[in-house]
Amino acid sequence: MGWLPTLKGLIMQQTFKNNVNTLYLVSTPIGNLEDITFRAINILKEVSLIYAEDTRTSSILLKHYSINTPLKSYFEHNKMSKIDDVLNSLKDNDIALISDAGMPGISDPGLELVKAVIDAGFNVTTIPGPSASLTALTSSGLLIQPHLFIGFLPRKKGKAIEVLTNYQKLETTLIIYESPHRVGDTLKLLYEVYGNRDVVLARELTKVFETFIRTDLKTAITMDHINKGEYVIMVSGNIDQSSNYSIKELYDLYINEMSDEKLVLKRIARELKIPKSDVYKEIKIDK
Repeated sequence: MGWLPTLKGLIMQQTFKNNVNTLYLVSTPIGNLEDITFRAINILKEVSLIYAEDTRTSSILLKHYSINTPLKSYFEHNKMSKIDDVLNSLKDNDIALISDAGMPGISDPGLELVKAVIDAGFNVTTIPGPSASLTALTSSGLLIQPHLFIGFLPRKKGKAIEVLTNYQKLETTLIIYESPHRVGDTLKLLYEVYGNRDVVLARELTKVFETFIRTDLKTAITMDHINKGEYVIMVSGNIDQSSNYSIKELYDLYINEMSDEKLVLKRIARELKIPKSDVYKEIKIDK
């Protein structure tokens, strides 16, 4: 392993060659406080300032590791107004950005700031670590490669359906984040758009009550789900059947999966990109 020091030197040279300060994106534990790297701890101790999604939550982590670096807030509703503040801080010293859990910028604020920091000529580098999506996926039993991370769906049903429809034909595992209070509605929406696919739900990852539910969407929508801890929902990819079957054949196939005729008609119309009324007429004529 004699190449490691040389590689480290190259990385350091590449990162700091412009002799300008750096914004560190530091990944933090998603549950178990022990899931943090030595490098992450050292960086958080060495920077002059840490911007955190929730300073109260982050204070618990910092106290646990005796990190006394000052904290400032950087969250969804102040992310644009804080950019100038971050850039001014970078003029004098290196700083870090952390989220409540996991990697900054993944379903959390960070993208706009990274772009602004790069445009201003400062360095940006990531300290890798925990990720809820990959932690869940690798234990799911579903196809790992390829996979697609969607994140949180739009709140409005119409927009959510639009997003899901964009990925309907992909033969890839889809990963969605959801709050405990909305997980039931989201599962129903997934069933409405995709029909009965395999699904895995993960919650409380890395914690004492870590839970994986491996089932299918038809069963999942009938279950009671715990209203605590964010969920990672993983749905199996598409096996394209619509191009090989007539409307009647698709109807017979999907009605066995979904039972609900209205949902079946919607699904066929969406897959074939034709009006639902045309599907209805075809089915009624055939009957």
